[in-house]
Amino acid sequence: MPIKSSVLILLEYEQAKLLLPKDAIIGISTSTVEEAKKAVADGADYIGIGTMFATPTKTNTKSVIGTAGTQIILDAIKDSSIGTVSIGGINHSNVQRVIYQSKSPAKSLDGVAIVSAIVAANDPKASAEHFTELINNTPRFALTSQSPRANEAEALLNDVPQTIRKMVEVHPLVHNMINFVVSNFVANVALSIGASPIMSPYGDEATDLCKFDGALLINMGTLTSDSVSNYLKAIKAYNERGNPVVYDPVGAAATEIRRNAVSQLMAGGYFDLIKGNEGEIRQAWGSGAVQQRGVDSGPSTLDGKQKATLARDLARRERNVVLMTGATDYLSDGERVIAVENGHPYLGQVTGTGCAIGTISGCFLTAHRSDRLLAVLSGILMYEIAAENAASKEYVRGPGSFVPAFLDELYAIRTAASQGDDSWFAGRAKVHEVKL
Repeated sequence: MPIKSSVLILLEYEQAKLLLPKDAIIGISTSTVEEAKKAVADGADYIGIGTMFATPTKTNTKSVIGTAGTQIILDAIKDSSIGTVSIGGINHSNVQRVIYQSKSPAKSLDGVAIVSAIVAANDPKASAEHFTELINNTPRFALTSQSPRANEAEALLNDVPQTIRKMVEVHPLVHNMINFVVSNFVANVALSIGASPIMSPYGDEATDLCKFDGALLINMGTLTSDSVSNYLKAIKAYNERGNPVVYDPVGAAATEIRRNAVSQLMAGGYFDLIKGNEGEIRQAWGSGAVQQRGVDSGPSTLDGKQKATLARDLARRERNVVLMTGATDYLSDGERVIAVENGHPYLGQVTGTGCAIGTISGCFLTAHRSDRLLAVLSGILMYEIAAENAASKEYVRGPGSFVPAFLDELYAIRTAASQGDDSWFAGRAKVHEVKL
């Protein structure tokens, strides 16, 4: 049976046409929108888009573009029928995420190009068969698309009490890889709402801990030279099992080390939720120069609509849920954008209150997987209404007396929810949908 030639080349298209047989299939390597558009105009049969990840087999790479860069190229050629494959550093642990997260709203990858993970395998045939199985199945962590409904905010709020009840019943476990400054407080918050916290920075433990089907929180508040490698091990374990992973890029823009860590982690796994303040979310988006002083967001440069747009666009690009915290929280799954104005200023005066939202979100994402935006919204409202209740107590005079009252109020809401009492919630939510 004759086999047609298939060549991925670095020559100009016209040169290749002259050198190769008439029926040759010609592919062109591209790493920019301009290169991809030129390949389409030249008449190439397909393009290899990359490099997806760094790889020793491609030492002449112009740039590592990741899933975000691949998505931009696919969107730019959405009106073309040209074939597309991703190339560079793709293996069994990331192939599903590559295909899933690279998809633009109008165009998907047609396949992947793989070298080392097959030819260097002990059993190349078995490796190729495993790739086929992975590619033909939706990843376990895939987000279920939810189209906005009429009166979306009202519809979501109707489901919040039941979602909180469900979380209390599930008693979810959350594996916290969190900064040691806030570990004790966050563990007490989790216990107060009826969850089971495990505080472990050791990545190898994730192989066993993920089997409890809880969530993983990556909070990089206190980075060490070993942190990123431990985080990546844990993310891989939880992604493979399809369990929720929450990323809190604390102080993401404060130092070059943290900026690099953000890039490594976002390239290294899938996050169900990325949660952070404005500066951290901007760094996750990669919008250019952002400067933070420590873990503080710094002066805001965005208005409400711009914040909502950034949250939506990052969620749409990463195909997940994004929460930008602040005086007004903006929550999006890439289609719906919800603004939440609950909370109290004391939350900004106590170390760990922002970090605890990541753990709270992990609890709710574990208990309610079908609508992740609803899950995170429910956790935020439970948390911030409890803060309002605590601050209103006569004996609360400042941050010191606020903390024990806050833990008590979280416990009170948990107790009420378990008894079917939703009176704590009636008329309290300050939530609206943002139309963009």
